[in-house]
Amino acid sequence: QVQLVESGGGLVLTGGSLRLSCAASGSIFMFSSMGWYHQAPGKERELVASITNGGSTYYVDSVKGRFTISRDNAKNTVYLQMNSLKPEDTGVYYCTGRRPSLSVWGQGTQVTVSS
Repeated sequence: QVQLVESGGGLVLTGGSLRLSCAASGSIFMFSSMGWYHQAPGKERELVASITNGGSTYYVDSVKGRFTISRDNAKNTVYLQMNSLKPEDTGVYYCTGRRPSLSVWGQGTQVTVSS
């Protein structure tokens, strides 16, 4: 089974930027879509951005204009560029690949935005 490994998290000041990466051990075309979820402390995971094999994207309202999801099919990697970060963006970010009857999750990467 394909495994997903996230990287790129860290500590950043309010207004700063981070780029998260999600590297797959196999082809990401096996998934219908790839996405990034955010889990804030004490809260449930929330989908913040996704991208289909065709390149269609989705963003939750709270990140529109600040986050950009992209994919490099040759590298089997999905990215989340996060700009203008806010303290409420703090949490663990998980990469996921999905297709009917299958969801694969990465282990998550911590993002902390300090004011």
